[in-house]
Amino acid sequence: MARMLAYAIAVLVGAVIGSFLNVCIYRLPRGESLAWPASHCPTCSTPLAPYDNLPVFSYLLLRGRCRACRAPISVRYPLIEVANALGYALILWRFGPTWPALVYAMLFSVLLVVTGIDLSHQIIPNVITLPGIVIGFLCAVTILPIGAINSLLGILVGGGILLGLAWISPYVFGKEGMGLGDVKLVAMVGAFLGWRQALLTIMVGAVVGSVVGLTLIALKVMRREHYIPFGPFLALGAVVAMLFYREVLEWYFGLLGPR
Repeated sequence: MARMLAYAIAVLVGAVIGSFLNVCIYRLPRGESLAWPASHCPTCSTPLAPYDNLPVFSYLLLRGRCRACRAPISVRYPLIEVANALGYALILWRFGPTWPALVYAMLFSVLLVVTGIDLSHQIIPNVITLPGIVIGFLCAVTILPIGAINSLLGILVGGGILLGLAWISPYVFGKEGMGLGDVKLVAMVGAFLGWRQALLTIMVGAVVGSVVGLTLIALKVMRREHYIPFGPFLALGAVVAMLFYREVLEWYFGLLGPR
């Protein structure tokens, strides 16, 4: 019973924080305050009543439309809330009710914000990644089990590899392959998780991004010269590295083992 209550609290807190993440995704790229004004409809600017601001449920009750002007509400809002709720439950399952779990929950939420902003605006704001690198290192020194050296190597190795790829991609592919925002994102992930997980983040992001990109090209949804944001795939890789690093490693070496 206590375990189920803990999961219920994690899901509830995750959904509530997910509602705030939507505010971050909408306002950070526009340079707006996260605290003022209060939540409002982006179409008619009508302030949202408390009962219209309940995670997931308000979207369902309003059938995805503003109560005042009936403008459609992006499905991104409930998706972010549900994703953050499920992410917190997974983190509790993996790490238990510990201080590192709180840090990983924070990192998970930040990765969701990065995903939402990069998909909408094709940018990863420095206001997220640069403080994130510092916070990740401080957490590694004080709370997380990886320690200072591993965190520093994560910053240097993760960011350094993508910096090198960003530098050579115009010469190899004839166009910019990734932006510096991606570089700083992986450096931030490395600060929290260490250099091995930073490498896994890049590998998973590259594989999934390639598969998705080639599929979209094959289905003629996008053209080969079009740009697909890399940040969401790196965020997915970071979540995999955070939650399933050992399992992925065992699976990979199992493939290389004797047959």
